[in-house]
Order: sequence, then C-alpha cells, then structure tokens
Amino acid sequence: MDSLNQVLIFAIQIGDNTITVGQILLFCLYVMVGIIFIRWSIKYLSKKMERRKVNPDLAQVISRTYFIAVVVVLLISTLELLNVPLTAFAFISGAIAIGVGFGAQNIINNFISGWILMWERPIRIGDFLEIGDTQGTVESINTRSTRFKRVDGVHMLIPNSYLLENIVTNWTLIDRFSRTTVRVGVAYGSPVREVEKLMYQAANEHKEVLIDSAPKVLFADFGDNSLVFDLNVWVLATAESSLKSVRSDLRFRIEELFRENDLVIAFPQRDVHIDGSLMVKQH
Repeated sequence: MDSLNQVLIFAIQIGDNTITVGQILLFCLYVMVGIIFIRWSIKYLSKKMERRKVNPDLAQVISRTYFIAVVVVLLISTLELLNVPLTAFAFISGAIAIGVGFGAQNIINNFISGWILMWERPIRIGDFLEIGDTQGTVESINTRSTRFKRVDGVHMLIPNSYLLENIVTNWTLIDRFSRTTVRVGVAYGSPVREVEKLMYQAANEHKEVLIDSAPKVLFADFGDNSLVFDLNVWVLATAESSLKSVRSDLRFRIEELFRENDLVIAFPQRDVHIDGSLMVKQH
C-alpha cells in the first residue's frame, strides 16, 4: 500500500508545474469518461432531433457544433486538472500554425468550405446535383468532403472547396419541379392539329405530369423527313432517372395513340435516282 502511494505521489517537474502520476491517471480516466459521454450525448441528440423531424442539414450543423464545443471544454478542463496553463502551449501553437499554413492549406480550405456549405446551405442533404457530366444525390456534408451518390449507384467523395469554386447545377435548390421534353416527328401530310391533340392527351393522362403547370405542345420545325413536334411537361422530379421514366412513359403512350389514329411516326427517307444513260453506254 505504501509503495502504491509512493508511485501515485511520484512527481514530474515541467517548468514551474509539478504533475504527479496520480494526476496523470486521473487525467486518462477523465478523458475516457469524456469521450464516452460525448459519443453517448451525440447519439442521444441525433435521435431526439430525428424524432422531432429536424431538417437533416440543421441536425448535422447542431451535432457538429456541439461536438466541437464539448471537445474544447474537455480539453480546457483536463489542462486545468493538471494545473497546466494555456500559455504553456503558446510556442507549440505558433509552430503548429506555421506548419499548417504551409502544409495543410487544402485541408483548411476544405474545412472552412464545409462549414460554409452547412451554414449557408446552397447544397443540402438529399439535393440532386449536376457536376460537370456527373449527376447524383448528396448523402452527407462532412468537414473535409461531401459524399455524393451518382445515378449509377457509385459513391464519390468531393472536396468541399470544389463545390464552392466550380459551377454546380442544383436541380432542387428552390423546389423539385423539373421540365422535360419529348420530341416526335410525324410524316408530311399528317393532320397537325390531331397530332397536337393526341400529344396533349398523352401528357394529361400521365399521373406524374403537373397539370397546374400546363403541358405545352410546340410545332418545332419542318424537318428533312418529318414534321417535328415538342411536348414540354413539368414533373416533380428528384433525379434524372425519374425524368427518363416519365419521358419513356410518354413515348409509349404517344406511339399507342398515333397507331390507334393511323398517324405515322416518320423515319429517314431518301430518293435514289439512277441515270439510265450511263448503263446503256456501258453495254
């Protein structure tokens, strides 16, 4: 027992401060309990916000802010437990700041960009984005990168700074209304008003086409082989796949209606003229 007490009161001199082995053990215990408490409290907070149906973006910001605040409090408390003043880390902090400034510019840039995305919310969890030739849905916005699920199911990690410094098309920034177009070419000589009527019928019959934002049939052009019509419709879409599905349904229905009413969907045609005089000369 005496030997244990001697070990616990064994002191380490650091500058003007004396730290005992007992304080170090107490420090380790304090940190372990603090980590367990932080994990438990964050899970509890997340479940409570989920039950109250708090917006996922706001919930993420609250959880992230709470985590940083509790870690700072834990760090300051442990230093006070060891009687170590914060000024003792002034030199180390300066050296770290210089090192970070030279070697971790991208990390800091992405970190700050992540907080900007979470606070300003130009991009939110669940938004459908178009980045260059890539389309997909935002799954989470983390401190350094954003997790992005492409329409083909592949997951991508995109640096936060890239989302702020480049052109990103957010299909669902204001609302989830999207316009899509189905183009149809009919043979010359077809009754154009009948074509217009049947295309309106196909649009009005589709349950996902918004009737409030009225569909519009446009006589687009006199093509080389057909009379070209465009059907513009608005749908409540969250991804390119849903727009493709709507366009496919409309094409199926238009083809069916045209067939029932003896309207021909045009296809490329060419007239070939044979010069018979050349064939006579060869013989």
